[in-house]
This record gives sequence, C-alpha cells and structure tokens, in this order.
Amino acid sequence: MSDDADKDPHEIEPYLIGPTDQFQNAVCDGAAVAGVPELFAAAGPRARYRFVEFFTACIRNSNTREAYYRAACRFDDWCSARRLRMEDLNPIVVAAYIEELQRVRPEPSVKQALAAIRMLFDWLVTGHVVPFNPAASVRGPRYSLRRGKTPVLDAEQARQLLDSIDTASIVGLRDRAIIATMVYTFARVGAVAGLNVEDYYQHGKRWRVRLHEKNGKLIEMGVHHNLEAYLDEYLERTGIRTDRKGPLFRRVAKNQHGHLTDRWMTRQLIWAVVKRRSGAAGLPAETCCHAFRATGITIYLKNGGTLEKAQYMAGHESSRTTGLYDRRKDEITLDDVERIAI
Repeated sequence: MSDDADKDPHEIEPYLIGPTDQFQNAVCDGAAVAGVPELFAAAGPRARYRFVEFFTACIRNSNTREAYYRAACRFDDWCSARRLRMEDLNPIVVAAYIEELQRVRPEPSVKQALAAIRMLFDWLVTGHVVPFNPAASVRGPRYSLRRGKTPVLDAEQARQLLDSIDTASIVGLRDRAIIATMVYTFARVGAVAGLNVEDYYQHGKRWRVRLHEKNGKLIEMGVHHNLEAYLDEYLERTGIRTDRKGPLFRRVAKNQHGHLTDRWMTRQLIWAVVKRRSGAAGLPAETCCHAFRATGITIYLKNGGTLEKAQYMAGHESSRTTGLYDRRKDEITLDDVERIAI
C-alpha cells in the first residue's frame, strides 16, 4: 500500500447501526424493511420497532451495537435456514443454536452471541412482542481467563517498530504518532481514532491527552516525552494545531500526495496502518492495535509501575482485568520449566 492514500478494508460498514441509515425504513409498514433481519421483520410492525429501538436507543456503545447486531443477523440466518418463525422459538431451539455455534466459534464469541440474543429478547418481552424470552434459561459455555491472549511486544520490538517508520512524509509522522499514542497511553483504538486536536493540550509546563474511552469514561493523563515529541512534530508539519475542533489523526486524500483531509481515521483504517507498519518492521503477524495496550501496560509494570495506577490509566473497572495484560510472569514460568532437568 502506498503512503499517499489510506485504504479502509471496511470502507462500507454494513453493520454500523444508526437511526438514519440501515433502519430508516424499519418502522414503516412496507414489506421491505431496511436493516431488520427477516425473523424480526416478519413478526410485525411492533417487533420491527422494538428491534430498531434496542439497537438505536438501548445500546450506546458503537462497538457493542455492531457486535450484537452481527449476532442477531447470524441467529436470523440460522433460523431462516430452518424456516423457523418467532412463535417457533423456545429454549430448546436456542440451545441447539448455541450448541452448533460452539463447533465453529471460540467460547468468548459464543458467550457474546448468547448475551446478545438474551438481551434482545428481554427487550421484546418488555415491549409485549413475545410472551417469554426463549434464551433466558439457556446456559452458555464455561470460560474463564487468567492470562490474556493479546500478543505483547517487548520494549525492543516496540522501539524497532517506531524507529522503522519513515517520517519524511506526513503519513509516516501520523502513523508513528498513532502507534506511539496507543503504546504510551494504553488507549483503545476507538479512543485514539476519536481524538480531536484539542484533546492534546498543555497543562502547566507539560502536555496532557484527553481520552474518551468506552462506557463514557474520560481519562486525562500526562504525555510521555517521546509521545510529546512525536505529536508536536506531526502537528507542526501538518499545520493542523490551530484546528482545535478537528480530528487529530486524519485520513489522507487519495489523489493528493501527503494532503490530509478533515475526516477522522476509523478503527479499521488504524488497524490497516498497524498491520502494514508491523509487517514492514518484521514483527509477528499477530501484532494488532490491542497489542500496544498490553505492551504498554506490561513494560510499565516491569519498570516499577503499580497495578492500581495501570488500572486507572487503562480505564479498567477491576484490577483483575488489568492483570490480564500483565505478562511479567511469562518469563518466570519459562525459567521454572527449564528447571525440569531431565
């Protein structure tokens, strides 16, 4: 991929729900209902309305909305293949679907799918669309996680990646600043994509960053001196520092080399940037946006940081969640295994 244009692998996002796109015709009485799966559309206007209401009014987090909508569509496909209607659904049917889903998807995905179906039908029950929730008594797979599966880079690999980016172009400056923001702030990719220029601001003699994380959390933290240097160089070279209300990380125009638009980077675009840059740097293929979150937390803790402060910086409700990103014990485990001298 050339540096003069960004190619979004998900430029058209069919599952990004909004009251003015997929569901704009959902509350009408017409036969064609945009965005509403057939299982719910065929159950009548009230079912269509409650389905739309669930995704547009009940779920505020866009990532959860997208994931739950995908789960509802998959369940609809499964029911359609068996010619099942709303009145045919019961706990046995839903349990059969979950059992079949377990054969092709990992346990966390199955648990999420069941949670989506259960919440959606709870909403339909309270809206008097169905008399009971067919998923209420269905048990999902047991799954507990003590160690996170997110890949973690060591400090040398993270530095190798940042140093490998050619910063002669504006695109290179932007990409280095994006990756450094994820590493040095533990931010989720959604929070990084949503940053405005004004979210990077001066506080006394140092600079701070304001992150809008999921569940409405606002995290303000100091900026590491390396990240400060990367952001300052990016802002100076692009000339967007005075556009305080504009996006911090912007798309590049397709037909104008090095020209930034006024459009935000999407999560998918940042993912593509990470894959391109990490591949060019010779890092593992599993390297992803979330790997930088885990990398930053692990390196912070290795250098004497506390779990409580890491929890705040990461925006976690529980220190147990933060602990999943702590890979300090990995090395101890390998050393212990090597003690088995046979």
